[in-house]
Amino acid sequence: MRGVASGKIHDIVIRGADVVDGTGAPRYTADVAIDGADVARIGDLAGVRGREEIDARGLIIAPGFIDAHTHDDRVMLSDGDMAPKVSQGVTTVIGGNCGISLAPMPPLKDGVPVPPLDLLDGSGRWYRYPRFRDYLDGLRAQPAATNCAMLVGHTNLRVIEMADIGRAATGSEIARMRAHVEEALEAGAIGVSTGLAYAPSAAASVEEVIEVCRPLSPRQGLYCTHMRDEGDTVMESLEESFQVGRALGVPVVISHHKVVGTANHGRSVETLARISEQMKRQAICLDCYPYNASSTILTHDLVDGASRVIVTWSRTLPQYTGRDLDEVARELGCGLHEAVDRLLPAGAIYFRMDDADVQRILQFDETMIGSDGLPHDEKPHPRLWGTFPRVLGHYVRGLGLFALEKAIHKMTGLTAARFGLADRGVLREGAPADLVLLDAGRVEDRATFAQPVAAAAGIHTVWTNGQAVWRDGRATGARPGQVLRRTPG
Repeated sequence: MRGVASGKIHDIVIRGADVVDGTGAPRYTADVAIDGADVARIGDLAGVRGREEIDARGLIIAPGFIDAHTHDDRVMLSDGDMAPKVSQGVTTVIGGNCGISLAPMPPLKDGVPVPPLDLLDGSGRWYRYPRFRDYLDGLRAQPAATNCAMLVGHTNLRVIEMADIGRAATGSEIARMRAHVEEALEAGAIGVSTGLAYAPSAAASVEEVIEVCRPLSPRQGLYCTHMRDEGDTVMESLEESFQVGRALGVPVVISHHKVVGTANHGRSVETLARISEQMKRQAICLDCYPYNASSTILTHDLVDGASRVIVTWSRTLPQYTGRDLDEVARELGCGLHEAVDRLLPAGAIYFRMDDADVQRILQFDETMIGSDGLPHDEKPHPRLWGTFPRVLGHYVRGLGLFALEKAIHKMTGLTAARFGLADRGVLREGAPADLVLLDAGRVEDRATFAQPVAAAAGIHTVWTNGQAVWRDGRATGARPGQVLRRTPG
């Protein structure tokens, strides 16, 4: 009810902000009132008061950002302030990606999870939820500062149900994995993720993936995939991903889309053209992070294709965390491959992409923004703390890659629509008050590869479900997050 005044006292009134509503529409100036967990009114509210009033002249008010690709499954429980995310303006995270989820609980080997499940918890102590329902109940009982929507990981299911993960699953193994998917979706999972590039799932055939994911079809759940390859056979991996979606009749999410390896630099022209063409025939979307380096477990194959490698953690030689692998090898007096063997199990950052490809993928209309951050790395990739302000600062204000309104749409309304998060990702009356107040002229990432743990500049206040979770450069301690379900559109 814009422009209508009344004598009502609202919980919060944010005055004179430039509203960027998440739809991609041009900004406009208005007051925003919050009551409880919801946006009550937007417009000229000169005739009303708030118990709390904020002068937001010169600032942007936008929907809270939705991180389309995270590995926050454990950190929501172990460090629920979610400072790496709320400090960027993120109010909702999508977890359970790359085939890796905190539930159902996999068996441990020598007391620790099989890689890459150790990306969520190297100790194994947090793999304590036998069913997906138990995990979601844990999140509801102990909310975080952010909302979440969760996927169940195919890799977990293989490790649980297969004695030999080096082969395709049998019919009985597929049936048991499918039962886990049924349970997870019934409990509230929004879909299934795969990590076909990782050893525990690399032997899975496309037929196995389709049959394990059959329960997605009647619910229109999402199929989210870290594809089998993002290098030389990236086109074949795209086709395999499309095949799964077609067979099940469900939307496909291409996770952290990229092309890696010097020989493949520039091939985003080819991949995006193919994705765009196939979008006319089936539901497909993709996310991207704004860096030319990836991060995951340390492996020989990934080291061989990288121009630079930084160690993010090592269980056997923790003193080398944060160091370049070539320096580690020199100090150890050995070659790179032997250094990798001595560091394992470990994680690493890999420089394998080209900036022009990153920009081209970010600029693609249907690309959502996802951090793919790893919150439990000792020396994490800066994307954990810097993804969203980097888009707004470096790519919008610095390079002019697209308008602020379009950038925020990629972080909010587009993501909410593709993931089926009803009423999230938009700033409108009656919607949940997931909001970020920021300074568009100052917002920028401060996290670097050398110093990756650093809060962004220019983020004024962040609210999740009407409660401030970030203010004055720190987390407030409020934890009003909710577990969100998917509403297929």
